[in-house]
Amino acid sequence: MASKPFTFYVILFLTPLITLNIQYLRHLHANVPNAPIYPKPAMNPSWFEFVARELGDDNINIALVNMDETTMTDKDVPTKGKIVTVDFRPVDKATQWSNLYPVWIVENSAKCPKIPMPMFENYEDLDVVVARVPSNECVEVAVRDVFRLQVNLVVANLLVRCGRLESGVKKRPIFAVFIGSSGPMWEIFRCDDLVLHDADSWIYKPQLTRMKQIVLMPVGTCQLNPPSAHFGEELWMQTEDERIMKQPREAYSSILHSSERYVCGAIALAQSIIQSNTTKDLVLLVDDHHVSPKSIDDLRSAGWKIRRIQRIRNPHSIKNSYNEWNYSKLRLWQLVEYDKVMFIDSDFIVTRSLDEFFIYPGISAKGNNEYRFNSGLMLLEPSLCTFKTLMERRWLVRSYNGGDQGFLNEMFPWWHRLPNKINHLTYFESNIGDNKDHTVPNDAYAIHYLGLKPWWCYRDYDCNWDIPERQKFASDSANTIWWDAYDKMPQNLRRHCFLTPTMHTSNRENRNKAEEANLPDGHWRIKIKDPRLKNVL
Repeated sequence: MASKPFTFYVILFLTPLITLNIQYLRHLHANVPNAPIYPKPAMNPSWFEFVARELGDDNINIALVNMDETTMTDKDVPTKGKIVTVDFRPVDKATQWSNLYPVWIVENSAKCPKIPMPMFENYEDLDVVVARVPSNECVEVAVRDVFRLQVNLVVANLLVRCGRLESGVKKRPIFAVFIGSSGPMWEIFRCDDLVLHDADSWIYKPQLTRMKQIVLMPVGTCQLNPPSAHFGEELWMQTEDERIMKQPREAYSSILHSSERYVCGAIALAQSIIQSNTTKDLVLLVDDHHVSPKSIDDLRSAGWKIRRIQRIRNPHSIKNSYNEWNYSKLRLWQLVEYDKVMFIDSDFIVTRSLDEFFIYPGISAKGNNEYRFNSGLMLLEPSLCTFKTLMERRWLVRSYNGGDQGFLNEMFPWWHRLPNKINHLTYFESNIGDNKDHTVPNDAYAIHYLGLKPWWCYRDYDCNWDIPERQKFASDSANTIWWDAYDKMPQNLRRHCFLTPTMHTSNRENRNKAEEANLPDGHWRIKIKDPRLKNVL
């Protein structure tokens, strides 16, 4: 019983000393770089103190999104500033991710389900938007949650539409704060714009030019609609960062690693892009341990700017498998000298200019199956912190198809649909109907050659016809288009498209099997006249 008064007087004596010591440590941290941070009681949340410091003013206007008395704690609520709760109707629970990402749409008429937004005119002169988003606790599964997307889009729209103006034109900086452990969707709020992250808050100072592109896009691939400066004119008041970015830095890119089998394809691709009168750079990522110096010189001569890289192994692949090194594609995010990069696989031919599609934000691509995109052609936004995250997550996030495409779809579940004609696959499901000859449509912008590549076969014969399981990739018209591009190559570059004895032997064996099986398409009857046969013989 006697110990309680003694304990009380000890605490009473020590409290001033402890307080003075904490004050000294704070002073030490303020004056000594890299001094340890000690917790301190605060009347305002840390995000409020940061934003007020950045603005030089603690009389700030705050909008709360998806936060109410049931989700807020004392540490969430600042003691200063003007606070308003944003009112919006949560998206109908019947709306699923599959409604936003259908497998197929009628491109010129499809519409997206309605995702409710606030009455933006009720929220003006904001300095910071604070939101709590549904968390993602499992790194193995991409978050395809419609309500989570809605909350992120509400915040993005508020930032674009409701920031406080200074001098009538120049926007005062506006911040986004996300409360919780997982943070926002990085497809919308990129890591480059993250200015502070502590235990329970993520503070972003977004680049409004990019954010405007985002909010003008459909909510999913349920609708084909590129961002337009003519839609929502109030969004397009010029700001300082827009004036800086008036001349965007953009490039086409492809990649070669592991062998020289695709050198010919990369040369043909470059020539076809150049012939489309592009205004963009062409950048080729090359693993020079597996591509010879002579080939690199010829690729440069074909029009590519060469960027040497080290390969990245797919951590889930089997040794010596076809997809062992295809995570090298992640190197694209290191091309930070460009704002946007359009990646195109080297088994493509471009038939008309793709420059107009750089208006889309990253990631934009053609649909593949279900809610996924085809990574053979995709528009992306380089970023070193994105690259770092991809490299870290490649060990944890599995690819649905074992390759880079499956991994990227898990990492970027929210993406934008490009028209099908920008990535026309040589894939024909049957030999019946109106297109039994597998004809490529005239309005295709780029052709993606699946199966055996044209330069592995003959200029007057598509070898895919000789293999029953690959006939779905065969197309005489697509083969002709590729060889037309070949004919426009400089003579000294055509040597990379040679036909090896191994290729010719394999093709002849498949052709003999097609004849023995009397395949009904009858292509095995065609007499091959490709002059490259003389080099083989």
